[in-house]
Amino acid sequence: MAKVLIIGSGGAGLVSALSAKESGAEVIVASKTLPTRSQTSMAQGGMNAVLASDDSIESHIADTLRSSAGLGDEARITQMCEKAPEAVRWCNTIGLPFSRNERGEIARRRLGGASAPRACYAQDYTGLKLLHTLFDQCLKAGVEFRNDRFLLNLIVNQETNRVLGATFLHIESGEVEEIRADSVILATGGYGALYGKHSTNSVQATGDGLAAAVRAGVKLADMEFIQFHPTALKSSSILISESARGAGGYLLNGNRERFTDELAPRDVVARAIHEEMSKSGAVYLDIRHLGEKFIDHELPQERKLAKLYEGIDPVHELIPIKPSAHYSMGGIEVNEQCMSSVSGLFAVGECANHKTHGANRLGGNSLLELIVYGRECGKNAAEYGNKYPVPVLDNTQSIKDTNFVRGVMYFTNQIDFYQKQEMLANIFYNNVGLVRDDMGLKAVLGAIRQMQKELSFMGPRDKSKICNTNLVEFIEFGNKIELAEIIVVSAISRVESRGAHYRSDAPERNDRMFGAHTITWKEDGVLCADFIQ
Repeated sequence: MAKVLIIGSGGAGLVSALSAKESGAEVIVASKTLPTRSQTSMAQGGMNAVLASDDSIESHIADTLRSSAGLGDEARITQMCEKAPEAVRWCNTIGLPFSRNERGEIARRRLGGASAPRACYAQDYTGLKLLHTLFDQCLKAGVEFRNDRFLLNLIVNQETNRVLGATFLHIESGEVEEIRADSVILATGGYGALYGKHSTNSVQATGDGLAAAVRAGVKLADMEFIQFHPTALKSSSILISESARGAGGYLLNGNRERFTDELAPRDVVARAIHEEMSKSGAVYLDIRHLGEKFIDHELPQERKLAKLYEGIDPVHELIPIKPSAHYSMGGIEVNEQCMSSVSGLFAVGECANHKTHGANRLGGNSLLELIVYGRECGKNAAEYGNKYPVPVLDNTQSIKDTNFVRGVMYFTNQIDFYQKQEMLANIFYNNVGLVRDDMGLKAVLGAIRQMQKELSFMGPRDKSKICNTNLVEFIEFGNKIELAEIIVVSAISRVESRGAHYRSDAPERNDRMFGAHTITWKEDGVLCADFIQ
């Protein structure tokens, strides 16, 4: 029986866990938080699938390719879109409580960039209800969960380029633990927390899996592409779902005038809002005309969030909004089997780059991707582990990581890393955000490298061993600045505007200029960026 270690307990990790378990594997899911707190809960709008006779899979493929701005892989996108109806039926079978239309069919709404209403939804809680359903099924299937495990590093045999497992800081005990496995799946999510208060993501989305992967020699791809959701609450960056616009909501400028197509692709809408805010100072989402009955039935979460975080009732008032960092299109480069450049190491979900989103993700495709590729990934990881059991090899990674954790406790705290973290978030939002230029990007790169030099002066104030969240947050900050350098180097290298990557000092998209963009560490620690045609 293969032993599959899954790192991350969001939707992608739980789907993979169920799939690997169904394939006969022993499955361990390790995560730094509880499964029901993952970022999947913030996916509100729905899951794309062609279920109606007046829609077509070809249209779904075309919409996804168009949104990807020339960087989506047509074969991978076709695979995802063709498997979408089956994915929705599978979710229905395991108990996801989809909303229904008057005929009792799974209800669908149109999201931005789509040519038809094909996003299957559960009110505006689709991701949350999916997450709870998956967790229930994993418990029923006997999946083993190890929570409060913060990923430190992957254990890789450099001679064979084979993953052997991973090391974790057990937050509760303060001890470094090692988990060996025949195959490992990274499902650790994206890196939106780099943008701090300017992101719709939770504070947990610190890119730990990506940082560990690149330290292990794994190839990352297209890290410069970060999607900004057009409608986050202005004061808090709390997400207001695209379902609000899909239901007929309007975008209004400071003069209360509509100024763009509300259901254009996200990158287009977000930049239109950014431009309008620079002119009139404010942009609003208006759903008042939808009526209280409709809002309470179809958009109950949006009303609650607006009341709680903005102090307004959208039934009667306009919702002040702004674009905020939302989704990481870049990630671990994987092949058709979801395996990375390290043998036995798989990746799925937002931390992976399946080449289905390209330069800009189509709304409604994130939940779809994690279902389609999560089922594929779990099965493939179990099969790989059965075929190639992990060899019993000595490795010093756990010793190194134990010494690292102990060493961090000797770091001084002359500099407050929380202040540096906030500074990083602000300069990222302003210079590595919706609109970028070479000067701004290079200024950010200089600031990042200064932070890297000062890291040993930013140690945790709390020197205790048990439940030391200050220590965890310091290590997360280290991961953030490691990824920040990669993102900015990638953004500087891409001297063009494409999808979510918009350069004010460069030409518009040119398909002959650049293809996929991969980045790895050289042996001397210098970043190496390559454009692959």
